[in-house]
Amino acid sequence: MFFRMNTSGPSGHLVFEMSSLPTMTMDASPMSVKSPAGEESVIARLLSGQLSAVGELYDRHHEAVRRFAQRLLGDATEAEDLVQEVFVRLPRIAGSYRGESSFRSFLIGVTAQLSRHHVRAAQRRRSLHERSAAAGMSERPEAERPDVQSERQRLAKILTQALDQLSFDHRVAFVLSEVEQHTSREIAVLVGVPEGTVRTRLLHAKKRLRAYLEQEGLP
Repeated sequence: MFFRMNTSGPSGHLVFEMSSLPTMTMDASPMSVKSPAGEESVIARLLSGQLSAVGELYDRHHEAVRRFAQRLLGDATEAEDLVQEVFVRLPRIAGSYRGESSFRSFLIGVTAQLSRHHVRAAQRRRSLHERSAAAGMSERPEAERPDVQSERQRLAKILTQALDQLSFDHRVAFVLSEVEQHTSREIAVLVGVPEGTVRTRLLHAKKRLRAYLEQEGLP
């Protein structure tokens, strides 16, 4: 099974829809596309120390970075904080870009590597939200029937908790593979580990997720 994510869950949490696992091999690779020709001059300006280039690259790529961050973290607020950190640090880390993939893929890799403490913060935020909900502090949207909202919240909680069962490294590998649709070879480049390590992480992640969801009665 794998998760197809959307943002219709309560309080900015993600809802995951389950389906059969896709194969790891893909015809169109997200990293196989180089940066657009017009972007090369912007990247060159960034590498030469012109900070105005950061704003242009932010305008081009912040939505893609934000989507990945929210899928990884399961929390919209923490995702925005992570996006800001990525672009604030960009002038210092841009020198590690070698042009072997698109600049957007480079930014996704940076986001994954900077996300560790944001994952923990998002988990703490979810825990606080759940305690508030249990105490009757959460509000119910007027347009949604109570039973529909209750089921939506139940599924969102189970599926977000399923992702929280994974270690940080397994979580990053899983989201990059099953949501961002990167191959194991590409993930290895993005996170800086051998391809075999990525495959092992994915194997353990899928096994852990299956076990948790079966335990919760979700086939």
